[in-house]
Amino acid sequence: MGYLDNSVVTVDAILTKKGRELLARGDGSFKITQFALSDDEIDYTLYNPAHPSGSALYGEAIENMPLLEAFPDETQIMKYKLTTLPRGTSKLPVLDIGFSSISLKQGASVAVTPQTLNYLGSTTIFETEGYTATVADIRVLNTFTGVGVTTEEAEKLNTSTTIGTNVSKTVIGTSINLTATSVNTLFGSRTQLNTTLTVIGRGSGARITIPVTITKTN
Repeated sequence: MGYLDNSVVTVDAILTKKGRELLARGDGSFKITQFALSDDEIDYTLYNPAHPSGSALYGEAIENMPLLEAFPDETQIMKYKLTTLPRGTSKLPVLDIGFSSISLKQGASVAVTPQTLNYLGSTTIFETEGYTATVADIRVLNTFTGVGVTTEEAEKLNTSTTIGTNVSKTVIGTSINLTATSVNTLFGSRTQLNTTLTVIGRGSGARITIPVTITKTN
């Protein structure tokens, strides 16, 4: 990963493995039908309405911020996607997952069923596209699965395993199931293991991150 030269207008596009596979077929399978925009790199607190040179330079610091090079890991880039909401929307969508934190004893399970508030004119809604859930350290869980969404992308993520030094895992579903690890050696001399769970609405872009604690009982 690196930074782009923002002194000129640059379009930096790369293909995912699936995109390269479709392009290599040469049969017209590769077609861009959707795209997303995000503002991950932007720190809006740098907007300065007290700039001594006047209103034309209020956003000077923001405009001069470096931009990240594109890379295909959706769990690490484009976290803050720009969304199109119905005309007249006065409140941004927010997630309610029923927990401010999750505490599990070894081997215990919990199901998280997110709801999106203030979305598509409804007070509460379950997004039909489902939710993306990422646990920062999959080692603290025996199982971590998403259910309720059967697209190819969801099934691929839900059945994938972590390799190498990557310890995070992402799944997709309308409901997310977690089971705490039963392995004692992970604890060492500690009595608790800690990680985080991040849930993102796939249609609304609303997101929430909560702490997850696993307590040793054996």
